Amino acid sequence: MKSIVVLISGSGSNLQAIIDACSSGFIPGKVSAVISNKANAYGLVRANEAGISTQVLSHKNYASRDKYDLALTDAIEQHKPDLVILAGFMRILTPAFVQHFNGRLLNIHPSLLPKYQGLTTHQRAIDAGDSEHGCSVHFVTEQLDGGPVILQAKVPVFADDDAQSLAERVHEQEHRIYPLVVRWFCQNRLQQHSDQAWLDGNLLAANGYANDEDED
Repeated sequence: MKSIVVLISGSGSNLQAIIDACSSGFIPGKVSAVISNKANAYGLVRANEAGISTQVLSHKNYASRDKYDLALTDAIEQHKPDLVILAGFMRILTPAFVQHFNGRLLNIHPSLLPKYQGLTTHQRAIDAGDSEHGCSVHFVTEQLDGGPVILQAKVPVFADDDAQSLAERVHEQEHRIYPLVVRWFCQNRLQQHSDQAWLDGNLLAANGYANDEDED
């Protein structure tokens, strides 16, 4: 059973999807701890209800990003994680943090990377007149939202969409593909080598795994 630490800043809906997948046995792993930089993050409630250890580590208590990330690294390492998951953790990570957890640090981003790195991705997709939008799970590297993509899910963009309706559609897909990627990692099928993602010994394409009919 792999040990998983999840970092959050908000509601924790992806955290909940991962907790549920661990509880059902879909993910052969255990969420050992949930750490938030915000004390009012609802994801902490989700973790407490699941009997998972929680910790609040506010970035406001540290003089620099480097000092915060050093303290965060120490807090994470107390749980001896095999995998660290960013689930709505709204912090730009320092290179030292990323290097420390290299190859065992995952994130999910609400766009079809490399499109729309950063924030307000749903509105940007609408403003650009895109016919499809989606989300991407990727390994985290020093480049913001630039690590190798593992898996993407696409949704249509409708003419009457606003950012909220499009976000809801994307969130549904996030809750499907994030647990699947975590499952692959915990099954020792997924690795990162030289800023590339490999699944079952095969180098993944730039947009990640592309089989529309994957096993559950």
